Amino acid sequence: MRRWELAAALGLIGAIFCSSNMDFSERMTHLREQVLRLHILANSDSPEDQALKLHVRDTLLAASDTLFAGCDTHEEMRERAADQLETIRLIAQDAVEEAGFDDVVSVQLVNMEFDAKQYEEITMPAGAYDAVRILIGEAEGQNWWCVMYPPLCIPSEAVVLGDPEAAEQCFGAETAEILTDPPRYEVKLKCLEWWEELVKFVKD
Repeated sequence: MRRWELAAALGLIGAIFCSSNMDFSERMTHLREQVLRLHILANSDSPEDQALKLHVRDTLLAASDTLFAGCDTHEEMRERAADQLETIRLIAQDAVEEAGFDDVVSVQLVNMEFDAKQYEEITMPAGAYDAVRILIGEAEGQNWWCVMYPPLCIPSEAVVLGDPEAAEQCFGAETAEILTDPPRYEVKLKCLEWWEELVKFVKD
């Protein structure tokens, strides 16, 4: 079977199988569009480089109150991050040099794919999210990530993870339930991931 025929057949099957999940898909799209993540990649997996990554993390989080003061929405956070990329880079670079390393730091504001990840009591579904990426040196080591907006990792405004009221305030009742009780939605989440992979296959 030719590629386009296979894609069409799979698309038809997927449409039938996922037709009852369109509202769920829309909720996940809304979730991803309301999240800004922080993603820090270490130079390597050596203990020294991993410790440096955490030092950069702590320095950036300590500066986040000043960097993002007055930002109340995802759009405001994203715009501020775009405006402050060079400032963020300099803060991270100073932290690297302060620790006695000479790795070059680069910073990007991207929309990128993430696997499903657990952040304490919240599980973030797989998918494409906006993210501030901090690349240290060769950026070939394990990464560290958190959610900058809603403020799950900004110290002075951190959401109490696992608190249903806090999660509901950030994401809405139905989406908060998905984040805090993902086993109930495992089949739908897998179906959604499969469907989105299929759409990418067809587009490519």
